[in-house]
Amino acid sequence: FFPLCVFQMDLKVILISLLLGVFCYCNPQKEGNECISANAKHCGECIQAGAKCGWCEQEVRELKCSAVLTAAEAIFMFYVRGAVLVKLLEKIIPLRQPQSFDLKFKRAEDYPIDLYYLMDLSYSMKDDLENVKNLGTSLMLEMKKITSDFHIGFGSFVEKTVMPYISTTPSKLLNPCTGDQNCTSPFSYKNVLSLTSDGNMFNSLVGKQQISGNLDSPEGGFDAIMQVAVCGEIGWRNVTRLLVFSTDAGFHFAGDGKLGGIVLPNDGKCHLEDNVYTMSHYYDYPSIAHLVQKLSDNNIQTIFAVTEEFQPVYQELKNLIPKSAVGTLSANSSNVINLIIDAYNSLSSEVILDNSKLPEGVEIEYKSQCKNGVVNDKDDGRKCSNISIGDEVNFNITVTSKGCPNEGKSETIKIKPLGFTEEVEIILNFICDCQCQNNDVVKKSEKCSLNGTFECGACRCFEGRVGRNCECSSNDMATDDMDHNCRKNNNTDICSNNGECVCGTCECKKRPNPEERYSGQFCECDNFNCDRSGNKLCGGNGRCVCRECICDPMWSGRACDCSLDNSTCLATNKQICNGRGRCECGVCKCTDPKFQGPTCETCPTCPGVCCIQAGATSKMKTCKEECSYFNLITVKDRNKLPQPNDYPYPVMHCKERDANDCWFYYTYAVNDTEREVHVVDKLDCPSGPDIIPIVAGVVAGIVLIGLALLLIWKLLMIIHDRREFAKFEKEKMNAKWDTQENPIYKSPINQFQNPNYGRKAAVL
Repeated sequence: FFPLCVFQMDLKVILISLLLGVFCYCNPQKEGNECISANAKHCGECIQAGAKCGWCEQEVRELKCSAVLTAAEAIFMFYVRGAVLVKLLEKIIPLRQPQSFDLKFKRAEDYPIDLYYLMDLSYSMKDDLENVKNLGTSLMLEMKKITSDFHIGFGSFVEKTVMPYISTTPSKLLNPCTGDQNCTSPFSYKNVLSLTSDGNMFNSLVGKQQISGNLDSPEGGFDAIMQVAVCGEIGWRNVTRLLVFSTDAGFHFAGDGKLGGIVLPNDGKCHLEDNVYTMSHYYDYPSIAHLVQKLSDNNIQTIFAVTEEFQPVYQELKNLIPKSAVGTLSANSSNVINLIIDAYNSLSSEVILDNSKLPEGVEIEYKSQCKNGVVNDKDDGRKCSNISIGDEVNFNITVTSKGCPNEGKSETIKIKPLGFTEEVEIILNFICDCQCQNNDVVKKSEKCSLNGTFECGACRCFEGRVGRNCECSSNDMATDDMDHNCRKNNNTDICSNNGECVCGTCECKKRPNPEERYSGQFCECDNFNCDRSGNKLCGGNGRCVCRECICDPMWSGRACDCSLDNSTCLATNKQICNGRGRCECGVCKCTDPKFQGPTCETCPTCPGVCCIQAGATSKMKTCKEECSYFNLITVKDRNKLPQPNDYPYPVMHCKERDANDCWFYYTYAVNDTEREVHVVDKLDCPSGPDIIPIVAGVVAGIVLIGLALLLIWKLLMIIHDRREFAKFEKEKMNAKWDTQENPIYKSPINQFQNPNYGRKAAVL
């Protein structure tokens, strides 16, 4: 039953036995409620119900399937999923359920590389083609600095050869370019040169290539990538595989083929004839997810060499394709070699682990220990970055099973680093049954009424039989006679609504908390519905039996919260509550209203407290002699007096006034051993009147009153003058003068008559 973990480097196979049935012990706990709710009928069902579920082999135990503890000595044989606990020399040796192993990755030096250059040959890439024609030998020289085994290939693409992607007129099919431009016929994808170590051949064949043309801006590059990934004609080896995708445009993807009447999804298979893709008119463009799958299956790492205009588009595409990179291509592809070298260094310095599809119920977790002590887990646990040649990183892989997939048959998981052909194969063996189901099994056991198999301490009934001992037929379970036997009386529910009537006997329900249970012939009792005190069942001082508290010795009450111990009520004179009260549940209830405190010994108003007044005067010595029954402590001011929260026992704040009309403040407290009085040593006496402020106030009042009267007089005079002036103005406006009646008026006109004026006229 101990897990087997063997790592075979040659076969790259790991064998792991995921144990679902092993030894444990029989002490239930509150965790693992799923164990009880599973209502498991046999051990195999129980151990699959949850990680902490166990089946107790104890025959008399009612709760067969429940959660188990993880630190105690085994009492009974207990079967639990995913853990081994063996009783050996009175010690428990635990083994964890999850199975873990380590994988190490080391970046090798001089690792072979295959690089396939896939280029867009639409008309906009005309100047780029001239620079790529000499790429073979130049790239060979640069890659020789990285590896001595380097192969290079070349392919080109344009677009699907149907409308509306290209013009289908006869002349345009021969030469899609305008004017005097000489272009080759449009095509979807061509494998110009399979992978080879001959750089001169690359230059020669690429130098013969011609530009073509199409109508729309997005290109059919996804068709080409799919063929490069799946076609054996490319000549991929089991080495590092790089695909450089060079373009200055966007891309078509699944669904765009409908524009050309193409609705059949891409089948992801190779369709090359004479190195030309012949089914572009028949199959739609592949989807991004389809490309990701094929690139991953064939361990191809993609480098997108695109112009700056389309950088955002291909950056988003890179995020969807693991182990891919994006580089900015210059307008004429003059920087393509540096772009490839930088992208390769970026890809090769990062390792990302991936696994095949997991069986149902199986989980896998990764934790990586990377360079410079960097530790990653969860989603980042699959990868390490900034790995140089010779660096070694470690991955801890944990496999966990939550059930028995495929009826417990063996399953295989493959783990590999993306972009590499090497992989590790993990074989999972599931043990889904308990050992006790194979040992000491009694078929047609008398304990099971000859109607079942006795295994693992319980009956496993044959089909059609029910009951703890398989004593009943399932067809007879709901008869009236059986139900009558499950009622306490005619006015009660079947099994008090806390169980099921099986074969005329109540089988009580199981609670989520294994420590809580129903009991009784009719499930009428339980051990969790008793009174509580301090949020504890029966105050923590008793046990709940059939909904009533059975108190421990020296405790009483419905919730066992009343102590019968009188020692806490004894006063210093050894009397119960100082003879001035009664002890109830360990607490004194004082009957004399003048006394208080935990033992009724405190009397703040009794004679003798007046000594406190002397404590605040010069009679301190006399007071201490006369009032020696309490501890007198003086403080400087009221802020220094104790506060109620400063002590666990009551503190009373008081104040008194003496014959001189002075106030003194003190506190009175009684602890377990002595009485304490804190008194302020400075009296708060009233002070006499201050003459200067009074005289100053009187003088200021007189001056202010005089100024006020003067201002009032001035205001009245102003109001009177204004009224007189207004009256004068009004009389002036009402005056009316007549020039003919004015006695002193004299006209400014004088008339004079010439005495000779009439006479002269007569003589003439």
